[in-house]
Amino acid sequence: MKINTKFLGSVEIQEDEIIFFEQGIPGFPNQQKYVLLSLGKDLPFLVLQSVTESSLGFIVADPFIINPAYSFELTDTEKSELNIFKTDDVLTYVIVSVKEPFEESTMNLLAPIVININSRKAKQIVLQDNEKYPLHYPIQHMKGSVV
Repeated sequence: MKINTKFLGSVEIQEDEIIFFEQGIPGFPNQQKYVLLSLGKDLPFLVLQSVTESSLGFIVADPFIINPAYSFELTDTEKSELNIFKTDDVLTYVIVSVKEPFEESTMNLLAPIVININSRKAKQIVLQDNEKYPLHYPIQHMKGSVV
């Protein structure tokens, strides 16, 4: 199927690439179907794009690239909601707030997006420890040559 996207124009996706957020993403409860789209093979960023609303797309990144010590626990309820039985089933991303200049961009480590790669179920988890992981973690802490 072809969808229109916020950042990449018209893109062809497969039905089995769709990720389902049963409760939507906070602030967008009626948007439940998304896909992850690459921004380039050498970039650590992806687009989490709504399948049904072309203007709704988020830049996301793997938080472990930026902060290798990043970790959190899922509750039993969250594991059950996402049908998670082992950690190998999970991908985690965080939403990037892109600013100008790019070095001023931040990542939301307080509310990771957890995806079960087998069931394609996902949820944005709001962590309770806001002192350990901030809502606006500076991307300039990222290792490597991107910024």
